[in-house]
Amino acid sequence: MRAVLTWRDKAEHCINDIAFKPDGTQLILAAGNRLLVYDTSDGTLLQPLKGHKDTVYCVAYAKDGKRFASGSADKSVIIWTSKLEGILKYTHNDAIQCVSYNPITHQLASCSSSDFGLWSPEQKSVSKHKSSSKIICCSWTNDGQYLALGMFNGIISIRNKNGEEKVKIERPGGSLSPIWSICWNPSREERNDILAVADWGQKISFYQLSGKQIGKDRALNFDPCCISYFTKGEYILLGGSDKQVSLFTKDGVRLGTVGEQNSWVWTCQVKPDSNYVVVGCQDGTISFYQLIFSTVHGLYKDRYAYRDSMTDVIVQHLITEQKVRIKCKELVKKIAIYRNRLAIQLPEKILIYELYSEDSSDMHYRVKEKIIKKFECNLLVVCANHIILCQEKRLQCLSFSGVKEREWQMESLIRYIKVIGGPPGREGLLVGLKNGQILKIFVDNLFAIILLKQATAVRCLDMSASRKKLAVVDENDTCLVYDIDTKELLFQEPNANSVAWNTQCEDMLCFSGGGYLNIKASTFPVHRQKLQGFVVGYNGSKIFCLHVFSISAVEVPQSAPMYQYLDRKLFKEAYQIACLGVTDTDWRELAMEALEGLDFETAKKERKKRGETNNDLFLADVFSYQGKFHEAAKLYKRSGHENLALEMYTDLCMFEYAKDFLGSGDPKETKMLITKQADWARNIKEPKAAVEMYISAGEHVKAIEICGDHGWVDMLIDIARKLDKAEREPLLLCATYLKKLDSPGYAAETYLKMGDLKSLVQLHVETQRWDEAFALGEKHPEFKDDIYVPYAQWLAENDRFEEAQKAFHKAGRQREAVQVLEQLTNNAVAESRFNDAAYYYWMLSMQCLDIAQADRAQKDMMLGKFHHFQRLAELYHGYHAIHRHTEDPFSVHRPETLFNISRFLLHSLPKDTPLGISKVKILFTLAKQSKALGAYRLARHAYDKLRGLYIPARFQKSIELGTLTIRAKPFHDSEELVPLCYRCSTNNPLLNNLGNVCINCRQPFIFSASSYDVLHLVEFYLEEGITDEEAISLIDLEVPRPKQDNRQQEIANSSSQILRLVETKDSMGDEDPFTAKLSFEQGGSEFVPVVVSRLVLRSMSRRDVLVKRWPPPLRWQYFRSLLPDASITMCPSCFQMFHSEDYELLVLQHGCCPYCRRCKDDPGP
Repeated sequence: MRAVLTWRDKAEHCINDIAFKPDGTQLILAAGNRLLVYDTSDGTLLQPLKGHKDTVYCVAYAKDGKRFASGSADKSVIIWTSKLEGILKYTHNDAIQCVSYNPITHQLASCSSSDFGLWSPEQKSVSKHKSSSKIICCSWTNDGQYLALGMFNGIISIRNKNGEEKVKIERPGGSLSPIWSICWNPSREERNDILAVADWGQKISFYQLSGKQIGKDRALNFDPCCISYFTKGEYILLGGSDKQVSLFTKDGVRLGTVGEQNSWVWTCQVKPDSNYVVVGCQDGTISFYQLIFSTVHGLYKDRYAYRDSMTDVIVQHLITEQKVRIKCKELVKKIAIYRNRLAIQLPEKILIYELYSEDSSDMHYRVKEKIIKKFECNLLVVCANHIILCQEKRLQCLSFSGVKEREWQMESLIRYIKVIGGPPGREGLLVGLKNGQILKIFVDNLFAIILLKQATAVRCLDMSASRKKLAVVDENDTCLVYDIDTKELLFQEPNANSVAWNTQCEDMLCFSGGGYLNIKASTFPVHRQKLQGFVVGYNGSKIFCLHVFSISAVEVPQSAPMYQYLDRKLFKEAYQIACLGVTDTDWRELAMEALEGLDFETAKKERKKRGETNNDLFLADVFSYQGKFHEAAKLYKRSGHENLALEMYTDLCMFEYAKDFLGSGDPKETKMLITKQADWARNIKEPKAAVEMYISAGEHVKAIEICGDHGWVDMLIDIARKLDKAEREPLLLCATYLKKLDSPGYAAETYLKMGDLKSLVQLHVETQRWDEAFALGEKHPEFKDDIYVPYAQWLAENDRFEEAQKAFHKAGRQREAVQVLEQLTNNAVAESRFNDAAYYYWMLSMQCLDIAQADRAQKDMMLGKFHHFQRLAELYHGYHAIHRHTEDPFSVHRPETLFNISRFLLHSLPKDTPLGISKVKILFTLAKQSKALGAYRLARHAYDKLRGLYIPARFQKSIELGTLTIRAKPFHDSEELVPLCYRCSTNNPLLNNLGNVCINCRQPFIFSASSYDVLHLVEFYLEEGITDEEAISLIDLEVPRPKQDNRQQEIANSSSQILRLVETKDSMGDEDPFTAKLSFEQGGSEFVPVVVSRLVLRSMSRRDVLVKRWPPPLRWQYFRSLLPDASITMCPSCFQMFHSEDYELLVLQHGCCPYCRRCKDDPGP
């Protein structure tokens, strides 16, 4: 570890405390009576903050970065925002010693000499708690549940969030050891909360939340003033009277000095989530350091040892991935590993470990020797019996007892050193110097051997397995390979930072650089692949790569270099490479290439490698390559591999020889032979011959594929008709090709043969042969969805939306049917086609009624929608005439009709006017027609209403003129226009506040759906217990009326009034029981319905009664005509009422009902 000074500044006063903004961009310092805000990137003073009147002792930043707090000797605490604005101030009775924010709730703890306070943004007041001693420091646990207070009397008090003491820790020194700084470990990986305590008894201690001490006190030999953890809790910073900041492990082991200062260090902090440290001193110096942790490690073949947590050594077996940890409890400075030896240098000693056994997979180490002596060295190397220390230009060889046996002095700085093996006590070392010199040293020889000297400094070295070649990476990132004997430069490659020879192959090396791994075999071109890190070893097909602090084994296939050797007919070398690790295909290719190159030895080795030892088989392969095919076939047969002989003949297209070879053998073999012959015919562009051969071999699928690809419909039909219906795969393929070749009829024939009705339906749908599809759907209702849904989509795509809606409905796809209708309705309203909108709303209402009938869960909701859409349909149907009248130059409606429609709409419109309907147009039409028909009072009212609405410019003049001219007219309405209630014979006003009901009896008016005048109908209800079927049968009887006295009985209860016609056998009148007493004076404001009994129903004439036969779950509605001579017609589909003459005329004009568009020939619902 080394510390690099990034920037430094000096304030006028002592730096009492420091706090980082959580994102690390700013630094807040308490200096004198001000706060100083620095930019951490370059040390720029951004702003001094003034708010306190005396020295600022402490500062703390909230974890969310929104605010920070400062405490001062002026007894006040100031809360600042991240924008450096003071927002709140509160005081204590004494100087503020420390402040700390809760990391979870952002509650602020502020401590003084006599008490401490807790404040949070949610509460207005500060809750304060007395303290028995002066509080010097405080710290919250990670979860924000507990607050630790460090006292001047040597006591640590742990409080909960409410300030109640839960644990009390008394230090042995008492008041002689004031607790000067405390800090909880922020690590989330620790099982328990750990509190680090630094006191002026010159000790550092660790405690659990329960108050139990962890380990023993560690002596410091100076008075500590500040302690803080790194963000992840792995290291501790400590500063004080020794005028320096020291780095400790989380267990309290000292690792080194961060920076020496000229005065006491009062505060030190770690920048969040980084290795940057800031230090504040007594003389006002602020220093900002970067800590650089170097990698300390060692590698030998498949064992890798590295430093972890600065005090531990982990040894990893790169092949088995086993790991073992060695805890040294001191700073590990250097590591070296060689065979069964491991050397670890600590500050005051070197430990030499050895493996328990000679087992290559053993990972158990034990201490062999200890050299109790302090050494300073740049590099450390361990051998079987010696330690080698590298000190700048000098190498020292020590025995395991610490005795120096020999020393070598170099001409230049030593840049690289590596053990290259040898007998115990006589190992060889490979040494690279800065001046480019490369030497070989034996530990038992005082004289170094100069291997060669190059012009550039050495960065990395490695020697090949046979010690004949040397690879060097120089300071220019160039990899140079030399012949050690001749000193000749064999080749060089750029972009290298490390190099390693393959320990199992003399001519293979790899080097890394620029994010790539490069593998070079002999002098062939480099094979490159992406790789991050440094190459540190190459063993067989495994490359060991160091990336950041971890090493991994990368499996690299050796196919590329093997093929490079094969291309140059170097079969032996290719075989050596293949032994390192290639695929089975690569092995076979090597054998074939060796046979072709007549290198039989290599070919035989390859076969043995694969477990083949049959010489006849090998000789047969040789004969086949030499062109002696018949001899080869005999040998194949003798070795029991007739299939190889057949493959040879068929590969050579010698089908006749193959047939002779087979004779009258296995029919399967004959079939295979014909198939191969057909394959050959197909490849030489003889497709018809191939088809015939495939058919004779029973390979129908291949025959069909050829026919289909060439568009031979006749042959496909012929094959399909000859195939058995059980052979589904070829039949299905036939049908697919016939469909592609636009022969749907033949495809349908094939599907029928298979019995695949689903595919047949799909065929009809795809080819839009709807009649055939519908006919199939009639026979097989289970395919209804598969037919009508695509049919509906096709209709919608062809702008036939109404038909599409009906098709969706028929398919049972209610959601899609409703969606189409809603879209049609919206379009009709947007385009002012209000008669279409009425029709679509009526259809929507009937859809909702269907859903209510089918789905009980949605019944109430759907019935509500049914009534809503019915009302909208009636409104838009009427408004269509108003819109036509105001927009078109010629009107097709009589003034009386327009007058009635306007009144109907005004009485029926809800509070929120439906989209597209204009109140202006309705009132304008009403005013105009009222004036023309003599309803002057109503016209005045309409014009007055128009004055309160926004009038389009084109109506402005007409309305203003009408408003003036109506004043010249009488202030009354024509009596001929006044509507009459046919139930109670009351004359109703033209403008009725109650709507379309009688003002006297509240009986709803029934309107004609064409002229909109009031029809002479009264709705009646059945007495409880009478079913619809019974009622109809009673009405149909039409028995002569007995002479009886009908009396009217009115029954009142808390919720409703019911007018009931009762019969007495004593009364003997001639009157109709229904009409006898309909006219009456009603005193109440509620509607009293007409309820009839069986006797009344029996007295009715069928021609006088109209019944709306709604489907379930609706009840039927019954209406009695009070003027039987005036004929009324009801549409059997939409149940709208018309004067018979009007209805017949409209049906003649339109060919259908004007409301629901039911054709006159269609049956009712």
